[in-house]
Amino acid sequence: MTGQAEALLGYSFKRPDLLREALTHRSALQGHRHPTGSNERLEFIGDRVLGLVMAEWLAERFPREQEGDLGRRLAYLVSQPVLAGVAEAVGLADALAVSPGEAKAGVKKRATVLADALEAILGALYLDGGLDEARGFVRRAWEESMTQQAAPPKDAKTALQEWAQKRGLDLPVYAVTARSGPPHAPEFTVTVTVDDKAGTGTGASKRAAEQLAAEALITQLPA
Repeated sequence: MTGQAEALLGYSFKRPDLLREALTHRSALQGHRHPTGSNERLEFIGDRVLGLVMAEWLAERFPREQEGDLGRRLAYLVSQPVLAGVAEAVGLADALAVSPGEAKAGVKKRATVLADALEAILGALYLDGGLDEARGFVRRAWEESMTQQAAPPKDAKTALQEWAQKRGLDLPVYAVTARSGPPHAPEFTVTVTVDDKAGTGTGASKRAAEQLAAEALITQLPA
C-alpha cells in the first residue's frame, strides 16, 4: 500500500508509518481496543499546510489581486470537490485502507473521504519532508485547477442567489436533512431548493454542506 502511494506521490518517505497513517480511514480501525492511528490528525495538519502553500502560490501568481479575489480563489481551490478531484486524479482511492464493509459500500469514492485523505497525505508529506515537499506536490497536483479559471470564482451560494434574483425567484432555502458521524467528526447533509429544483451536499460543517448543495444545484440549472 505504501509503495503504491509513494509512486503516486513521487516521494519516498523516511518514516513510512506517517504514510500508513495518512492512508488509514477510521473505519479500518473498528474493533481495535485502542482505535488510534487513523488519518484524522494528519488531516488537521494537512489542512493548514494546504492553506499556507496555496495562499503563497496565489499571491505569487496574481500579484495585482487583493484579499477578496484571492480569498475566493483560495476557497475554491481548497473546496471539497476540488480536493476530491485531485485525489481521484492521482489515484489515491486505490491506496486507502478502509474496513471491508465500508469498501463494499463504496466509501473510497465519497468526496469527503477522498478530500480528507488528500489533506492527510499533505500533512504526512510536511512532517516527513518539510514544506518544500508539500509545496511541490500541491503545485503539481493542483496545476490544472489553478490555471482553468481566469477570473476569481464566485462561491456557489452567492452564484445561486444571483441566479434566482435575476429571474425574480425566491431566494434559495437551505435545510439540514441529515447528520451522522461521531461528535468530533460530524457530517451534515443539506438540501437547497430554488424554483422546485433541489441540490444536496454533505460536509464536515453546515456551511460546507450548504456550499456543496449549492454547487450540486447550479449544475442542474440553465445558464
